[in-house]
Amino acid sequence: MDVIKKIDIHAHVTPNKDLVPPNMFTKYPMVDDTDLIGFYDKLNIEKGVLLPLVSPEFHFFVCTSQEAKLMTDKHPDRFIWFCNIDPRNCGHDPKADLSKLLMFYKNLGAKGVGELTAQLPIDDPLMDNLFYHCAQCDMPVTIHVAPMNAPFGYYGIKDDVGLPRLEKMLKKHENLKIFGHSQLFWAEMSADVTEENRTGYPTGKVTEGRIAKLLREYPNLYCDVSANSGMNAFMRDPDYAARFFEEFSDRVMYGCDICATYNTHPFEFDVWLEKFREDKMISEENYYKFVRGNAERLLGL
Repeated sequence: MDVIKKIDIHAHVTPNKDLVPPNMFTKYPMVDDTDLIGFYDKLNIEKGVLLPLVSPEFHFFVCTSQEAKLMTDKHPDRFIWFCNIDPRNCGHDPKADLSKLLMFYKNLGAKGVGELTAQLPIDDPLMDNLFYHCAQCDMPVTIHVAPMNAPFGYYGIKDDVGLPRLEKMLKKHENLKIFGHSQLFWAEMSADVTEENRTGYPTGKVTEGRIAKLLREYPNLYCDVSANSGMNAFMRDPDYAARFFEEFSDRVMYGCDICATYNTHPFEFDVWLEKFREDKMISEENYYKFVRGNAERLLGL
């Protein structure tokens, strides 16, 4: 089989990990550019999309749009970047003209917006305003979904079981491309999702859930298959994964979400993905779309 260099749709990095406090829970430092490129060389990844983290919820540090831009300028052959704007920016005003900020970053080369992690309901007026301006500026967004009644320790824009608030925004902002991500997003792969298991990594055979139904109904929804959550959604039921890849081949994108040097999930997923490919559970055309082609098309690379 041909070797195809992958594009990581979901990457984080800090310019200098010595200046960043360790994660308050794992005690590990954030990866820097050298660490991440080391992962990429082992994982056959050509380049990654750097996602700034600007909302304070849960994060132990802030990674700005400026830093993502500077890291991309330092390694233009290895990184692409998104900008990020907290929906509470510009005066906590649901009528703030966020297009001015978005176009500033877009003119500097930003390809999208995210990862959105503010603890606000997905259909909150502030979020609605941000989505509106992202659509106006033709900037796709990467979202991290959290529970509506999130206790301490969660971050992300909030929704209920079944993702009704996400559906509301997909319907309202039909020109906005939304890249879905997080445990709560991927738990919706199966219809047996509950309030109790949606924050973890559900196991067992998949009975078609909300994600497939939303993908059929809303052509502006896409899937960011990164982190343990994305990996688990596909590895839990290879037969369903094969059907999912076949039907939604233009809507799925490979990602890693590496945040620390101890992360091993991308290697586990790569072993599974290569076996999945060798066993012809996915066509060569759809494999290319997944690991590279869709990101190229959607981000104009």
